[in-house]
Parts: sequence; C-alpha cells; structure tokens
Amino acid sequence: MFELRHEPGVMGISDFTELKGVTITIGGQPFEHLLYHYRLAYSGWSYAQVIQGGESFIALSEGLQNALFASGGAPQEHRTDSLSAAYRNTGGVGRKPLTRLYDDLCHHYRLRPTRNNTGIAHENGAIESPHGHLKNRITQALYLRGSTNFASVADYQTFIATIVAKLNHQHQAKFEAEQTHLQPLPKHRVADYEVLTARVSSRSTIEVRCILYTVPSRLIGRQLELHLYHDRICGYLEGQWVVELPRMRVTAKDKRRARCINYRHVIEGLRRKPRAFLYCTWQLDLLPNDHYRTLWTQLKDGFDADSAAVLMVEALYLAATQDKEPAVATYLEAQLTAGTLTLASLQRQFQLLSDVSLPVVDVHQHDLSEYDQLLLPCPPSESVPEPQSPPQTPPPPPYAQPLGNPGTSSHAGAVELRSVLASTLRIGGRPTLEPAPQTRPPRGSTPRRKNGFQL
Repeated sequence: MFELRHEPGVMGISDFTELKGVTITIGGQPFEHLLYHYRLAYSGWSYAQVIQGGESFIALSEGLQNALFASGGAPQEHRTDSLSAAYRNTGGVGRKPLTRLYDDLCHHYRLRPTRNNTGIAHENGAIESPHGHLKNRITQALYLRGSTNFASVADYQTFIATIVAKLNHQHQAKFEAEQTHLQPLPKHRVADYEVLTARVSSRSTIEVRCILYTVPSRLIGRQLELHLYHDRICGYLEGQWVVELPRMRVTAKDKRRARCINYRHVIEGLRRKPRAFLYCTWQLDLLPNDHYRTLWTQLKDGFDADSAAVLMVEALYLAATQDKEPAVATYLEAQLTAGTLTLASLQRQFQLLSDVSLPVVDVHQHDLSEYDQLLLPCPPSESVPEPQSPPQTPPPPPYAQPLGNPGTSSHAGAVELRSVLASTLRIGGRPTLEPAPQTRPPRGSTPRRKNGFQL
C-alpha cells in the first residue's frame, strides 16, 4: 500500500519456497526439494540454492552463508518469517527468543535478526514477490529446455544458478553500489552441519535417523564422526575424511525406515562369496538401477542360480573397479541376447584375463666341462705346506711349588691310616652307610705313640 525506502547494505531477506506445477526428476526419479532464496532489499541481488529436506537450521545456515560469501559481504539486518529453525514458536506474549544456533550464526556475521508478524507474509514483500518472478523464470526455462529431468542434483543447481545470474544482471549497477556498504565477512564459516557418531557394524553399515547406509568395508568396527548436511553425510575417522554419503529421508507416510545401499562399498567381500548374493536381503538394493535389475532377471532365467550369481557379482565388480557401469550393462545385454555369455568372456572383455601369450625366453647354457677342472689333483709344482708342530706347554712360573717329587720318600709320620665309610646302594631303596672293618694293630710290648698333629 505504501512505498518503502530501503537503504544500501541494511537488509537481507531469507525465505524458502517450493516450485509448484512442475515435477523435477533426477535420473528419472521424482526429486522432492525446496528452494532457498536470499535477496538484498536495496539492490535486488538474489541467490538461490536447491535444498533437500525441510526448512531446517542446517539448510538455513548453509544457504545464508553461501549467499553472504557470494555477495561479498553481510548486511546489517537479516530478516525471515517465523522459521522454527530460527525462532522458538512456542506461544506467549511479546518477542519470541531465538534458537541458540541461529543466535550464534547472526552473532558470527554481526547480523541483527528480525522477522515479520506471524501469518502476515506481505510484510516480507521484498522477498515474497520476487519468489514468483524467480519461479516463473525457472518454469519458462524448463519449457524451453524441453525436459524436467536432470542427470544429477549438481546439474539442476547449475541450471538454477544460470537463471539467477540473468536476473542479477538487471540489478548489477545497484548491486555494485550496495557492495561498498556491506560488512566484511569473517575468515571462517559457522558449522552448517550436525555432528553425530556411529560405529560401523560387521555388515559394513551404519544407521542414521532410521536410514541404513553402507560404508567401505575397511571401516568395519571403527567409530566414525558424522557431519550431517542437508544433502549429504561426511564421515571422519580420527579427524580424517573417509567417506561421503548422500543423505536420504523417509518420505512415504507408511514407512519408517529405509536403506541406502552402495554396491561399491561391499563388492570386494561379495566377490569372495558370490553365492551370498542369492540370499542377501539387500539383493535388489545392490543392483544400481533398473537396467541391472532386468539383466539379473534374464540371468536367472538363462543360468542356474549359482552361475547367475557369480556372473552378476563379477559384473558389479568390474563396474565398480573400472568405473564402467553402463559399459558392463551393455555388454551383458548383448551377450545374453546372443547366448554367448560366459565368465571367462566377461573377464576377458574388461581385461581381467589376457589373450596375450607369454614370451618365449631363450636361455643359453654355458659349457659344463669347465667344472671338470675342480676334480683334477693339485699339480706337483705346488708346494705342500709343512706340518705345524704341536703347541708346547709353557714352563711353570718360578714361584709355583711342586705337588710331589717322584723318586723320593715322604716322611713316615705324614701318612696315617683312616677309616673310610663305604656305602651300598640298593635299587629302589635308600643308601645305607656301613662302617668298613677296622684292622686292629698287633699287640706289642712297645706302647703306641700319638702323633702330635692328629686330631
């Protein structure tokens, strides 16, 4: 009703919107998403990003920070509606407090958070009206493109960025003038992810928010730190990045759980036990697309169960290790049609088996008669070494005393007869000591003299 005046570098506005009336598909599958839209109120410069999931704080944080760095600065005020990711909408009178995470985000970039009154969307007219212009441009561009299908989310994001760049070109002069009034950005970003931890099971899986994910088998038994973004999950082991997974969500109302199975994570173990593929509960999830599922049905019809499992597992192994998923599927289809598919031909086609014969090695044997000279006796001209004399005993030192001198008699009083105990040992018993019989000296008239040295 009234025209509002906006000052340069003062207000930036964020909001989420949904592209209605058009069904976007990624790889032929419907793609549910939102668009995060940021706009500078003065110049009209815009930024848009594809968001998977709802209006979460993670989506708001990543989108806002990407927009601030794309514009080259931060405004003084950041305005939203009553997002539950930013405000505690629990009722009550007066201004509702901010959530802790959103308060930290605004403080980091020196933003003053504001919002419109609940349920009065036209108070954010600086973003609501541009929503319609942006979505109309996207719809018209899709019609001109002739298809709403994209190969990947990245291709779709590039398509959106191209449209936004054309819109921003109309506001280039005012945007350059507003850039000089924007606040400088800090060196580092605020974490725009949620941190969780999970231990990898023996089946090489982790469970996050009711979704079962496979991870590389080398991580079995390890504790991972997970960073949850709105569109991906990054896994870290001891601070090192080890895996990135696409984040999935349960969208069906009648389902509470889902699986995200990547055959590349478990194909090494499956190749060692290919028949486990027959009874695996993830059998259809292991097949990467509908083309492979059709080929699996044809393999089961044309081969016995074990041979079909071996062929499919080998095909998945080749597709994973050589990054030739479409080429392997095309070869399987052609060979099944011709009826000539074998395991050896599959391996040979993708160079696991080589047809090149081994080269002939020509070995030249030297003359063995040269070894006969080792058997000949020594020639007479060679002198035989003299035998060495045995080593002589060195003379005793001059201070050594001889123990005895043969040929000389010892002192008569130095020898004395003693009684010696003789022992007999009986097998299996204890040894007994018996005194030896003593010889009585003959009686004489001369009394026996005692030796003074006898004890």
